[in-house]
Amino acid sequence: MSRKHILGVTTNAPDTPASDSRQVKNRSMPLLGVARKERDPSTKLTANIGNALREQNDRLGRAEEIERRLAEGQAVVELDPSVIEPSFIRDRMPGDIDGLLASIREQGQQVPILVRPHPNDPARYQVAFGHRRLRAVAELGLAVRAVVRDLTDEQLVVAQGQENNEREDLTFIEKARFAHRLNRQFPREIVIAAMSIDKSNLSKMLILVDALPPELIDAIGAAPGVGRPSWQQLVELLETVSSSAEALKYASSDAVQVLPSADRFKAVLAHIKPKRIARGLPGVMSTPDGTRIAQVAESKSKLEITIDRKATPDFAAFVLEQLPALYQAHREKLQRNQGA
Repeated sequence: MSRKHILGVTTNAPDTPASDSRQVKNRSMPLLGVARKERDPSTKLTANIGNALREQNDRLGRAEEIERRLAEGQAVVELDPSVIEPSFIRDRMPGDIDGLLASIREQGQQVPILVRPHPNDPARYQVAFGHRRLRAVAELGLAVRAVVRDLTDEQLVVAQGQENNEREDLTFIEKARFAHRLNRQFPREIVIAAMSIDKSNLSKMLILVDALPPELIDAIGAAPGVGRPSWQQLVELLETVSSSAEALKYASSDAVQVLPSADRFKAVLAHIKPKRIARGLPGVMSTPDGTRIAQVAESKSKLEITIDRKATPDFAAFVLEQLPALYQAHREKLQRNQGA
């Protein structure tokens, strides 16, 4: 008789007489090649075969558990990409998919995406994971291979997050922003389950994203290969040396935007770092007319300025007198930058 799949896909299966049902079952190949044995309850197992049978039963139980999971909505169907919407929580930043396009063009879509029926529109679906695959397949004008599951919002974001954690191409800042977005809508335990991280690391991610203007992150991009220590260094420089407005202005400039994302990050970091006097042989500071003012030497632990009293007798006393005012001006500049 004809049996209709839950997604509207019709499959044909021959009617099977009740008397033959056991025979059909015995012919099927169970998962992992474990044969199902019919045991006679009246049979007393002898001691020398008891352990072997228990081990076989354990394997059978594990196989049946895997089969059960595979049976729960794991049928792969083909859907029109135009009826599929992205997840309500964005996990990735816009990026290049040329490599994925080439792979699918040559080999087809090897891994299906996971979708759920749209909660507000029965004619549409919503992605749990596989956004880049969906985008690539849509650009190629193909149908997308998908697994359809009924998922709550919580189940969707946990599946989305855990699938992301298995992918090496998702960058630190993308994961951190995904966690930040989840934290605004879900309890902390859901966020931890989705991200597969502990409370301490989650807190570090949330604090870091809170400290960075979203526009600056967007201007820099996903920054592949840039980890938490480097992003934390950027935060600290914005808090102590430069302003977020200045960093954003530089990151948005045409000269920086043409760079790959990781290089944009490096360029912004270098731009806002305090300019250091080049190390090496001691430098000499002179006036435009050639009069030597001071000699400068720098090491990892200190900066030394030596003033020649013979060349400029009153300059050393003037510098000492102005040091407190210079330091105060420096403090005021830091406070203005932090308030920007």
